[in-house]
Amino acid sequence: MSKKTTIALFYIGVAVVCAAILAVVNFLIVPNLKAKGQDALMFENVGHETEETWFPIGKDLAATTQTGEAVKLSDLRGKVWVVAEFFAICPHCAVRNGAELRTIYDEFKDHPDFQMVCISVDPETDDSEKLNDYATALSADSEDWWFLNAGDEKTTHEYLEGTLKFFGIRERSDPEEIEANGRFQHDMGLIVVDRDFNVIGKWPLADARSEQGRELNPKLYETLKAEMFEKIRAELAKTSDL
Repeated sequence: MSKKTTIALFYIGVAVVCAAILAVVNFLIVPNLKAKGQDALMFENVGHETEETWFPIGKDLAATTQTGEAVKLSDLRGKVWVVAEFFAICPHCAVRNGAELRTIYDEFKDHPDFQMVCISVDPETDDSEKLNDYATALSADSEDWWFLNAGDEKTTHEYLEGTLKFFGIRERSDPEEIEANGRFQHDMGLIVVDRDFNVIGKWPLADARSEQGRELNPKLYETLKAEMFEKIRAELAKTSDL
């Protein structure tokens, strides 16, 4: 069996297992239902306030893709892109990326101005080879779906939290918890960035799809997914101001 086949089977297996245990694992972000005129599911992290849904990206980030290419996020100015945190051995990411991200990619990959970006929260471990294996398992084209290593862990985390406004990344210490859920607890939300380098929304699809999310609002996942797709289509129909 080839290495690529083995990697692909591994991630498929992880996705199947994780889908079965999502109901019993301690999910990364605790969901709470709040009413704001309409039903809305908000996900909170202790010590981190909910961020605005629109803001300009104030700083750039240099990184290396799964093929070893040096890039910057600013290279994506003029495109509409979805960005997510992940790390290669995170079982929750395997489920989300195989379900949510792959679905989004398949929907919009034929548009020349659409891009997917996954930034590793574990750059010390996720070298280009691991990222390339991961991308291959998801059949991601390196031209329009980047898996990025930004080099320094501290710098990466500060950028993800401070600039892109993802919730705080926390390193687990309990060996059993690390074995079950991976080294890092991180935000599973998906951020959409417009052609002009502005964050224009964040969608917690993985949380809405979880058992807790479905119990709180059975229709929320489908509602959020449709809203996100509509937003991406609307932004792709626009032209850049740059």
